[in-house]
Amino acid sequence: MIRTRFLAPLTAFALVSAVTGCANLERSRDVSNPAVPGAVLAQQVCANCHGAGGSAASPNFPNLASQTGPYLVSQLKYFRSHDRSDPPGYEYMWGLTRSLTDSQIDGLAAYFSASPLGRQPVEGEAGQIAAGKRVFEQGVAANDVPACASCHGSGGLGNSIFPRLAGQHMDYLVKQLQVFQRTEQRSNPTTMPTGEIMKNVAHKLDERQIVEVAAYAQSIGN
Repeated sequence: MIRTRFLAPLTAFALVSAVTGCANLERSRDVSNPAVPGAVLAQQVCANCHGAGGSAASPNFPNLASQTGPYLVSQLKYFRSHDRSDPPGYEYMWGLTRSLTDSQIDGLAAYFSASPLGRQPVEGEAGQIAAGKRVFEQGVAANDVPACASCHGSGGLGNSIFPRLAGQHMDYLVKQLQVFQRTEQRSNPTTMPTGEIMKNVAHKLDERQIVEVAAYAQSIGN
């Protein structure tokens, strides 16, 4: 008799919990749950650092909005496999991507690539932007540096696994170019071929040119 009295409430609680759990998938922040759609994770988790829709307010975090889908997929998989090991990346992204499924990664990439990038204040100085435009469009022939536009597009909008640079935060671009120039953290020739390309390019740029090309890229469209 006692067991019967308690069984009904417990059964009801289990049913309510199950229904609630399903409903909460639309607002879930559980990155370890493969049932949570990528778009939900983008809105509930990624937005905390990368901003609503992927337009990041802080230059510590890259803009993801309007980024190319193939690039986003590749980077999320690099984080998940620990192939990408630059400190800001692994400190934030290794844990977040550890349990993501390929389907969730595809959903995240689709969400951000379809999101418009918000306009931002221009972060560089006029002289830096003008000098950076020359590097971006023409390269540096004396150092055998190709034009950035040859891979990233004439408007810096990206090309498949080559990312969009237009509108990306200047400080973030500077830091990533320094990672390519000074470390092996994004340039495994077997698993990260575009990283190896960027390592070779960044080695031929000096600090001033890195800042200038980052200033120009950030200014495009702003």
